[in-house]
Amino acid sequence: MENTTKNLVNQVLELPVSERISLAEELLKSLDQPDQELDALWANEAESRLDGYESGEVSSTPLSDVFEGKTKSS
Repeated sequence: MENTTKNLVNQVLELPVSERISLAEELLKSLDQPDQELDALWANEAESRLDGYESGEVSSTPLSDVFEGKTKSS
């Protein structure tokens, strides 16, 4: 970390908890920006997986089996 960042972190750590929480929330919101290219890639992946499932190329495991640690290869 650069000295400027370290100094800022040290200053922030001196703030009351409620202010640190607010700051953390704002920082996280600033990182959560829409990315149309990434969204399109995930949409394509989801469609591909659905197509594979519907065509029988991909099998599924019931959620209850997943939670119990069962898989088709078990």
